[in-house]
Parts: sequence; C-alpha cells; structure tokens
Amino acid sequence: MTPESGAAPTQRAGIDPRGPRFSAAITSVLLLAVVVLAVGGLGVAALVLLALLAALFAWGAIAGVARHPFGLLCRALVRPRLAPPAELEDPRPPTFAQLVGLVVTGIGVVLGLVGIGVAVPIAAAAAFFAAFLNAAFGYCLGCQLYLLLVRARVIRTA
Repeated sequence: MTPESGAAPTQRAGIDPRGPRFSAAITSVLLLAVVVLAVGGLGVAALVLLALLAALFAWGAIAGVARHPFGLLCRALVRPRLAPPAELEDPRPPTFAQLVGLVVTGIGVVLGLVGIGVAVPIAAAAAFFAAFLNAAFGYCLGCQLYLLLVRARVIRTA
C-alpha cells in the first residue's frame, strides 16, 4: 500500500524489450534455415525444423515470452552484460505474437505432413519475414495485430 493513496500499487510486471528482439533474431536464422533446407531438397529436415519452431512458438504462446527458452537464454547470457532497459514492455503483445507464429508455422507443418511440401518453405518464409522485422527493426507484426484487435474490442484487457 502506498501512503498517499491507501491502495496497493497496480504496476504490471514487464519484460525487457530487448528479449523478444533477441529471440526474433535466433528465430529468423532458424526459419531461414528451414527455407534453405526446403529449397535445397531436404524437405524432411525442413519439416522437422519447422515443427520444432512451431513447438517453441507454442511454448511462448502458452507459457509466455518470459519463460520461452530464447528469453531465458537472453536473460542469462545477454542481459547481464547490458545496462538496464529504459522501460519495460507489456508481455501480452509479444506473447500474442508467439501465438501468431504458432498458427503460421503450424499450418506449414500440417500441410507438409499431408504432402503439400511447398507449404513448408512458404510458411517459414512468412514467419521469417515477421521475425526479421522484429529482430532488425524492432517492429513486431504480431504485436501490432494484438493492438489492432484490442482497439477493435476483439481482445479484452483487464
């Protein structure tokens, strides 16, 4: 409780905004590898790697970006070497972006499993585009979609 208001502060826990960018950098490299493998004739390896990435997106969407393996890696290895962030970011938009990544890569995996092999590099390329935008420019397409859906009142916030 704060003495001025008599109420408990309602500060929401945030995440370091550099964490999702770090994760997006690793993800974009792996998605580019999927595209190269698929175009290079190694469709099974591409499908397996895309399925692994879909599982990682599911992990981020369910557990949240703070508990994602790449986020934990960033927190353990990168963040201690950097100055504290100027401000923290709401984890809900990047978590929603993980769900969008899961949908895109999941569709590629399912279509690849039913024999539509061209879906694997297409899904990987689409996800790569979004991950690269986040890693290189800090522009998160999934986060922007989240904000659009909040404004349209499709997603309700507390």
